[in-house]
Amino acid sequence: MNPESESANSHPPLWTLIRDIAVLQVKLIVDGARDLILVPASLIAGVVSLVRTKDGKPGPEFYTLIGVGKQSEHWINLFGALKNAPPQVVEENRFGDGDIDQVVARLESFLVDEYKRGAVTSQAKERIEKAMAAMQRRRNEDEH
Repeated sequence: MNPESESANSHPPLWTLIRDIAVLQVKLIVDGARDLILVPASLIAGVVSLVRTKDGKPGPEFYTLIGVGKQSEHWINLFGALKNAPPQVVEENRFGDGDIDQVVARLESFLVDEYKRGAVTSQAKERIEKAMAAMQRRRNEDEH
């Protein structure tokens, strides 16, 4: 077998590609609808979890919703068509091994370090402290 025919065999048939394009569009719509629902639902669940905080432990509502969201992500399987992609496409890693959670963790660490060093402006520091004090007051009021 010559290299050209091997290369041709590694690509999906035309109808598989057409099907994968159509299925991706449906999955994108379902995923988008899920995201539209999750935006307000996560805010509501987050507030409920904060309100139901007892002994410094938040209520489970937010993380229960996150679990349902993760299950729905698995069910939607947005990029499942990769199983039909040529091997060289699947092996490419354009984003490296990192993810958004790691970027947020680095940013959070930087901001905490800056706050501890006093590098945050006095106005910003005062606002942060007021917000934290207000949250503490609300928590104490809810406990009594």
